[in-house]
Amino acid sequence: MMKVRHDADETSQEPSVVAIGVFDGLHRGHQAVIAQLLELSRTYDATASVVTFDPSPASVLAPERAPRQLATVDQRLEGLETLGVGQVRVLTFSRELSSESARDFIDRVLVHDLAARCVLVGEDFHFGHHREGNLALLREVGKERGFDVVAAPTHGDGARWSSSAVRKALFGGDVDEARRILGHPFTLRGVVAHGDNRGEALGFPTANLSVADDQALPAEGVYAGAVFIDDTWWPAAISVGTRPQFYEDGALLVEVHVVGYEGQLYDRTLDVVFLTRLREQSTFSTVDELIAQMGRDVAKTQELFGLESFEDAKLLG
Repeated sequence: MMKVRHDADETSQEPSVVAIGVFDGLHRGHQAVIAQLLELSRTYDATASVVTFDPSPASVLAPERAPRQLATVDQRLEGLETLGVGQVRVLTFSRELSSESARDFIDRVLVHDLAARCVLVGEDFHFGHHREGNLALLREVGKERGFDVVAAPTHGDGARWSSSAVRKALFGGDVDEARRILGHPFTLRGVVAHGDNRGEALGFPTANLSVADDQALPAEGVYAGAVFIDDTWWPAAISVGTRPQFYEDGALLVEVHVVGYEGQLYDRTLDVVFLTRLREQSTFSTVDELIAQMGRDVAKTQELFGLESFEDAKLLG
């Protein structure tokens, strides 16, 4: 079982091989880095360890420009455990932490806390006050403190696999492209909140998903997806939008119609998997036309659901 330690927790006494990063979304590039980390852990006979941050550094240092998150910290931790990581050190990122010198960070976290034998980072990795720390400094201090440093290569298939590329695909509604980069379907985690029961009145009850304000969402539209409830996969027709049929300036909602499920979902945490986009948000001449289209959306969702094995959907949900 993977160990997760936070700021106030005691230090690790285990020699470690350490990768550092946010690992948002755990896309295919991240997965390749973790595979390299596991190989190094065998070489050094040390625990495969990850240092990550919550919240993300960008959300603290430049919140107005910070990218929206692809996954919650809990999803990231569960995914890292699934990939085989032995321990994760979650650092609470703050203005105070950002002012720590690169050398102090190395001594405090990598040397004293994690007993690092090897550190794995990308070639463009920067850390510490004013981003003064880099690969060269890590190698310099590593020689003094007794740990090696390995640069992780860039991974991709013509274009680099990155969290930014996933966000771009999602914002364009292309959840198929997002899945290709991620290596698993985009999975949205949220708590089911009470709504106005409009979906139920139309014959298609929905679970309204409450998510963080900085959560990345696919573009407005209707999607075929799935939900894992009580050890069973269920087909789900998903609407991301403002319900223009009924509201001129409605709030953006994620509404999930779990096909065939009749249980109570309020206040439960759901992992909602997006499989493909069915159509854009639309308005119809009559409510009956809307209901007919919703029926077609559900039928198409069931059809696509039947083609899925969900083997790649286990990483973040």
